[in-house]
Amino acid sequence: MSETKGSGPRCAALVGPYLSGKTTLLESLLFATGAIQRKGNVKNANTVGDSAEEARARQMSTELSVANATFLGDPWSFIDCPGSVELAQDGRNALLVADIAVVVCEPEPDKALTVAPLLKMLDEREIPHLVFINKMDHTTSRVRDILDALQAVSDRPLVLRQVPIVDGETVTGYVDLASERAYRYQPGKPSELVQLPDSILEAESTARTEMLESLADFDDALLEQLLEDVVPQNAEIYQHLTSSLRTDRIVPVFLGSAEQDAGVRRLLKALRHETANVAESAARVGIAGDGEAAVRVFKTFHLAHSGKLSIGRVWRGAIKDGETLNGQRISGLFRLQGAHHDKLTGASAGEVVGLGRMEGVATGDLLTPSGRPPAGAADWLPPLPSLFSFAIRAEKRDDEVKLSAALSKVIEEDPSLRIEHDGDTNQMLLVGQGEIHLRIALDRLKARYSLPVLGERPQVPYKETIRKPVSQHARFKRQTGGHGQFGDVHVDIKPLARGAGFEFHDTVVGGAVPRQYIPAVATGVKEYLQRGPLGFPVVDISVALTDGQYHAVDSSEQAFKTAGRMAMSEGLPKCKPVLLEPIYEVTISVPSEHTAKAQRLVSGRRAQILGFDAKPGWKGWDEVKVHMPQSEVYDLINELRSLTLGVGSYDAKFDHLQELTGRLADQVVAARTEVDAS
Repeated sequence: MSETKGSGPRCAALVGPYLSGKTTLLESLLFATGAIQRKGNVKNANTVGDSAEEARARQMSTELSVANATFLGDPWSFIDCPGSVELAQDGRNALLVADIAVVVCEPEPDKALTVAPLLKMLDEREIPHLVFINKMDHTTSRVRDILDALQAVSDRPLVLRQVPIVDGETVTGYVDLASERAYRYQPGKPSELVQLPDSILEAESTARTEMLESLADFDDALLEQLLEDVVPQNAEIYQHLTSSLRTDRIVPVFLGSAEQDAGVRRLLKALRHETANVAESAARVGIAGDGEAAVRVFKTFHLAHSGKLSIGRVWRGAIKDGETLNGQRISGLFRLQGAHHDKLTGASAGEVVGLGRMEGVATGDLLTPSGRPPAGAADWLPPLPSLFSFAIRAEKRDDEVKLSAALSKVIEEDPSLRIEHDGDTNQMLLVGQGEIHLRIALDRLKARYSLPVLGERPQVPYKETIRKPVSQHARFKRQTGGHGQFGDVHVDIKPLARGAGFEFHDTVVGGAVPRQYIPAVATGVKEYLQRGPLGFPVVDISVALTDGQYHAVDSSEQAFKTAGRMAMSEGLPKCKPVLLEPIYEVTISVPSEHTAKAQRLVSGRRAQILGFDAKPGWKGWDEVKVHMPQSEVYDLINELRSLTLGVGSYDAKFDHLQELTGRLADQVVAARTEVDAS
């Protein structure tokens, strides 16, 4: 077997769907390498990963964890990434700095779809990856069925590296197809080399031939050997496997059970021998081997006692504690083992380290001593688009000032979160990937910053307009001793075409209203339009000041402003006001087998289906375009994911305002009235 000589520290990202067993696999990898003496358990909340309070409360990964180990003299960094689709940002960021991705999945053909977006991202970025089918000790499915289901969602050919040895209904070991050696699992120990069972010879021979034929698709010399019935040497086979994996032409598939430590050491050996070194990986992301030190930051933490910690991969060169990168001094350099950090004096190419208190550094930054990124370095991927929001406010009014600072830290840790201010509803919105995602963020605010925050469904920014023109006269007259207040106006109120906005002009002649008071009338009109007779901002309306009267002593800008507001408050209810709701153009992305379900889903949400077509660049996926009321878009992602094993998604943008009448409109107005009364 060929080895990666002098490769230096390497990095593997453990990714895969929720409940696939990534954190358990990390424990098994650390145990097998001797990095820990005893395996932890997710249920017992004593694993190296998932140390955050939010993770242990939910028994799920809520942020990535980094752990280090040494296997047969080679140093490794393993990054355990959250599996929830709502927490995918950490995994995406980790993949951009990893030498290889280990895609962990369950042995269920029906769940293969859950890895489709992940495999698509890996293929698009040409990140070498292999598949580890976990929980083989609990499966009743055939490996061939699992492989076929996974191949349907992978653009790269899957190459089975092992066939299971089955005793009754239990998987007891495997045959390595490259070496043609058989092994029996031994929980907590290395697998035992055994004689190849006669019962599996035919299946092993067929699977090995398929593996070689897959490799021959990328090598003419190997193809010629196979056509001539020449069996290549094992060393040649390993070379083909290694080169094809490193160039992301194939996806090797391994079997095992992390809980039982089954197949984990074989996985480690494959990683050791077949994973590219840091120089090759750096070249893949556009960073040449020569030049000054370069570190890519892929995660930010704000820790209670030590402050900001930037997690980065050293792509080339070496760095040391106290050095200045991008104009920021490193105040502490750390090797990470979950929540435990060991202080370092320096780090070399390939290592994953924590950089202390670099306040001006953000996730995605590429750090160098000169502050200039290496020429040709690949761009960092933008954050995932937002799909769900809460209107938030501090539980205690006195905490409002603290909230802004705490939110900025939470968002710096997770770039797929963001804060928006809705000018129409005057609400602060926390926007992210889903309800669980936002609940976790609120839990962090409470646990880490002692800041209880309330989150609720945001208000929909309804508008209103009018259907009928009206001419209205209004007079404001007040006598309080001394100078009084007097303003008299005549206005014509007319509806405009949808989307035209607001117009104000005057046709006053003969100085009936002095010119200096006309802007005040316009101001009064605009003030009223902020809240019309139905309780919402008024749009698509024209107001013309046609006539009026003034008093040489008592008239003022304030009086005419009040008169303008009175004219609108008296006239607009006569104009047949009507509610307008925002309509979004929504593009829903789903696997083709779920397209009909998606159409039924949106039809039940008052959507107008515009059509559907194949999703560009996505084999077996469709895009459904619809016009949907914003009120119906709010929790669309929850049902969409439920219908599609978590992989369905959408993009939405405001398109137009549309009249809303009948019972729904009455409910909206009544709810607004109730809020005002409270």
